[in-house]
Amino acid sequence: VEGDCEDSYTLVRTWTAQDNCGNTATSQQTITVIDATEPVFANVPADETVECDAIPTEPTDISATDNCDDDVEITFEETRTNGECEDAYNLVRTWTAADNCGNTATAQQIITINDSTEPVLANIPADVTLGCNDPLPTGTAGVSATDNCDNDVEITVENIDQAGDGDCAAEGSILRTFTATDNCGNMATGVQVITILDDTAP
Repeated sequence: VEGDCEDSYTLVRTWTAQDNCGNTATSQQTITVIDATEPVFANVPADETVECDAIPTEPTDISATDNCDDDVEITFEETRTNGECEDAYNLVRTWTAADNCGNTATAQQIITINDSTEPVLANIPADVTLGCNDPLPTGTAGVSATDNCDNDVEITVENIDQAGDGDCAAEGSILRTFTATDNCGNMATGVQVITILDDTAP
């Protein structure tokens, strides 16, 4: 007698005894079969912490066995919980196994994703010596930065004046500092030294 699901049903076993003259007697056994056991997962990956450019792909070897169902259905869901910056967050991966009678088991992996790698600056201008009336370079043109996660690294430049050692106020140097900052505040700096000389006679 079928029940609510494939692995829950009732078996009625009937024995009939008959003698030579056709007299009969019957006896019955009723077996109620239920499936109340949830599936069991295998090969669930452990929690881990990774850099933002090393996020593992969804594993393909996760399986589930069941006491009655030989073909357990497994579904997958991934949710993201944002952290303090764009490239630092948590991924919660959840697998749900369901057997023929709706018994379910869940397994989770929590992946903590960090960004602790600073950008890499390139094309920092070489140090240069200028006369005191020469125009100073400005802006960040030509300077570039790459990052393991941020595809649009912000680059800023700051000029810091340093007075010369002698009596000539027109001479000295400028530290032209380039700073690359990624989405999570990791920074890299590069410096161009501009030496200012006054070597022109009146």
